[in-house]
Amino acid sequence: MKHLGTGIGWRPEIADAVERMPGIDWVEAVAENLCPGHLPDSLLRLRERGVTVVPHGVSLGLGGAERPDETRLAALAERARALGSPLVTEHIAFVRAGGPLTASQPLEAGHLLPVPRTRDALDVLCENVLIAQDALPVPLAVENIAALISWPGEEMTEGQFLYELVERTGVRLLIDVANLHTNHVNRGEDPSKALDELPVEAIAYVHVAGGFERDGVWHDSHAHPVPEPVLAILSDLAGRVSPPGVLLERDENFPAPGELERELDAIRQRVRTKAPAPVSGESATVTATNAATTATTATATPHAVRAAEAAPADQASPAAQTTQATQTPQTAPAAQTAQTASAPNDPDGPDDPDDPDTPEASSPARQRLALAQTALLSALVAGTPAPEGFDRARLTVQSRALTGKRADVVAKVAPELPQILGASYRAEFFAYAQARPMSGGYRRDALDFAERLLLAGQPEDAEARGRLTRWWLDRSGPVPPDGRPVTRWLRAARFALRRG
Repeated sequence: MKHLGTGIGWRPEIADAVERMPGIDWVEAVAENLCPGHLPDSLLRLRERGVTVVPHGVSLGLGGAERPDETRLAALAERARALGSPLVTEHIAFVRAGGPLTASQPLEAGHLLPVPRTRDALDVLCENVLIAQDALPVPLAVENIAALISWPGEEMTEGQFLYELVERTGVRLLIDVANLHTNHVNRGEDPSKALDELPVEAIAYVHVAGGFERDGVWHDSHAHPVPEPVLAILSDLAGRVSPPGVLLERDENFPAPGELERELDAIRQRVRTKAPAPVSGESATVTATNAATTATTATATPHAVRAAEAAPADQASPAAQTTQATQTPQTAPAAQTAQTASAPNDPDGPDDPDDPDTPEASSPARQRLALAQTALLSALVAGTPAPEGFDRARLTVQSRALTGKRADVVAKVAPELPQILGASYRAEFFAYAQARPMSGGYRRDALDFAERLLLAGQPEDAEARGRLTRWWLDRSGPVPPDGRPVTRWLRAARFALRRG
């Protein structure tokens, strides 16, 4: 794996500061915010200086029930080529649900949501990762995510889930230590135990970020300084393996450049210190079993072979290990069944109708996962009843967090809206979002929000209503957007012109 060094998340708001920062070896940019034919001048200058740029995807939804969208995969591959990147990264999360698998309305979360750590979810995730790897020109690394909620009936710990994912696909890992801290506060999961169970030799790089706690819930904001508990987890990880790269993420509320540089210095210091990792009795057993099974030869997929070739010579490839290294006695039989069912090198070949890797055979797991994810997302964004087994109070917190993030992103893609509406923007958007789940992306969301206000005769101030009318008409265009009934569009346009 390429040694990346110390990096920072590149954002337009801090582009100039990043270029001037000493000791920046690489940067990461949100893939969906880049246009390959019109890359920002700042990124081009960084590349000319030899700074590596890694595209970081946020919308693929590899943990979702649907197969990865070919258009999104092609766009991610295009950005990797345009940037000359050594790898691309995405998340172990689902971001949409509903649609054909459930014969229901498609829903967008607008955020990364956790997948259940079940055999169904693992089988679907592995297949989706393999599909993505085949479509991408460079290796893929996937990131553990932060979560406010827990799925009922989970069958594996996060470490076991990630270990088997790596073993079955050869995918690399992007470990976010801030997310490990988030899950410690919100779900009671021990970060040290998670690191004990992880295939740390598969780590491509590490994320470090800040957040805040409110009413016993940790919010992974990426808008606050990195707290000591997150740095302590980084020290723990560095005591187990030398990560190829470590990156500071900051998405909002950017401090002065000097403060970012101090945070980077603290990160470098923790990686250099390499504090010894605490090892409990149970965790020590898991670690020892991992080491003992390293010499065991498992059936390797082409992706696993590629990962093994990329690994340093002194580190064992997780693809050469068996899943028994992370199984508890209770989950071992199910794991063995899943491993047999998903072996990519089935001698019957890919066209065998009985091969569980074919779409026909995998559809039951996808359908079960689709139903579960749709029920959860519908409760979060459409106000339907909470699925059985979920903490209803925590779902309320997650729902408000999703709406808040949705309002914030709409304000970024359509900054004129908060300017026109002023202090009432957020309250108006929350009222709109409760009645209308997002299904077509943030720009579509902004137009629908403006249309709702205009049809309701809002805002009351005539000047503001006129500005909103002109904004909406300019962006709606002379032809109704795809999927918009013509009569609704004409009605809204006439109403907007009459009231404006």
